[in-house]
Amino acid sequence: MSIQNLISAKAELTDGGLPAEPIVLSTRIRLARNLNAHLFPGRASNDEARATYSDCVSALEKLDALKQSYILNISQMENLSRQVLVERRLISRELTEAGEGAGVVISRNQHLSVMINEEDHLRLQVVRSGFNFRKTWAEINAVDSELENHLDYAFSHDFGYLTACPTNLGTGMRASAMLHLPGLVMGEHMEKVVRMVNQLGLAVRGCFGEGSEATGSIFQISNQQTLGEGEDAIINRLINILHAIIEQEHNAREVLLEQKTATVFDKIGRAYGVLTHAHMLSSEEAMAWLSLMRLAVDFGMLPDDSRSLIDRLMMETQPGHIQYAAHSEIEPEKRDVTRARVIREHLRALPDLNFDIRKSEKN
Repeated sequence: MSIQNLISAKAELTDGGLPAEPIVLSTRIRLARNLNAHLFPGRASNDEARATYSDCVSALEKLDALKQSYILNISQMENLSRQVLVERRLISRELTEAGEGAGVVISRNQHLSVMINEEDHLRLQVVRSGFNFRKTWAEINAVDSELENHLDYAFSHDFGYLTACPTNLGTGMRASAMLHLPGLVMGEHMEKVVRMVNQLGLAVRGCFGEGSEATGSIFQISNQQTLGEGEDAIINRLINILHAIIEQEHNAREVLLEQKTATVFDKIGRAYGVLTHAHMLSSEEAMAWLSLMRLAVDFGMLPDDSRSLIDRLMMETQPGHIQYAAHSEIEPEKRDVTRARVIREHLRALPDLNFDIRKSEKN
């Protein structure tokens, strides 16, 4: 099953959203839902899983937000296509390993996707660029309400929405933001921030969620509690904590510029040199150097519109994208050569770094 049309189309996180922001890359809200008439995916037979898939797709096709959507059966997809969807944050790694009846329905602009038969029957998610919780919640809440008119959700007056994992009971909601925090990382304050966030009931993860590493100083921060707290309360608490983290990141960057100017500028200059001249780059190296290029934009050393290009390169130089573009699974060394070439070609149009101008960060 080809996903070429999906990759070629404009998407929320590549070139279809708002201008990229300095610190908050994106906002996501995910809802876990299950159906009364079917066993949870972990207990369902292949026949039951396929029946669940059919019922869910039929209902999703009726939604206004999913008109002309991409409907993908995971079991019919090659491994590379699945990996690309993970890297684009359209599905989870867990869905790539699911069996019969696993699938995903994705809106044309790719900001809305609904996974079928992952851990739960349905995992609805809306991802928006920037710091945009209010709009994201309003949108996914409307989709959820419309879908409930077509499907009989498993719901308890005592426990809320019933889910395969007890940690998702209640609202079944996970709200998260993807943050770029190089100031806190370089200032060696990130460990303190993680402890503070955990104590406040939030989780800190890497780019691709649970179990992933935080490469390129990018962290995903989300709520952990879903039972006993309403959706608005969860979102308000998360927004307040994120504002505090954003302020700390701004302060950390200012301290670096005031006290370690030469060191920071040298790191950025070396990153620019590597990215524009390297013959081989691993995924981890590329993310680390591109993170510094993003910081250079925030400091006014590169034009503002470079930020969106860098964000896109962070996604499209991941292993799955590199191999998909090559139309085959290729060995790591060849991937590293291809990745370096792609980055060199895209950064060729950028001007030289301006070490003389440091403007205040926006937002």
